[in-house]
Amino acid sequence: MKDQKATIFKKLKERGLKITPQRLAIIEVLLENTPLHPGAGFIYQKAIKKFKGLSLSTVYYTLSGLSKHGIIKTLEFDRMENRFEGNTSDHLNLICIRCGSIEDYIKPLLVSPREVEKQTGFRPHKMRFEYYGYCRKCMRKNK
Repeated sequence: MKDQKATIFKKLKERGLKITPQRLAIIEVLLENTPLHPGAGFIYQKAIKKFKGLSLSTVYYTLSGLSKHGIIKTLEFDRMENRFEGNTSDHLNLICIRCGSIEDYIKPLLVSPREVEKQTGFRPHKMRFEYYGYCRKCMRKNK
């Protein structure tokens, strides 16, 4: 977590963004709960314990800004609350369609962005890889 926190602080400084107490509380909660890919409501419930007086709108605004600057990723869904993650590296998200859990699966990608550009002339800016299915916990419950 220390490495991720240092990376996020470096990105904030590079983009001219201050490390405010509110941002710090939100970033800490996000990094502490990265495996959960938490939603704004969850982040708010945890961050308000670290910074009294924090509002839900500040959490949404901060998460939106961090995402816009490429510091975190926003995972937008049609039928599920948007979720956030501090892992901005390219990876596959495994999304359980029963319980909504999200798990990172980090393996080498089949085709790199550079290879896509070389072959097609299309320059990828962002990527999002997802598999939908059932997590181990839900599979065990089903049996």
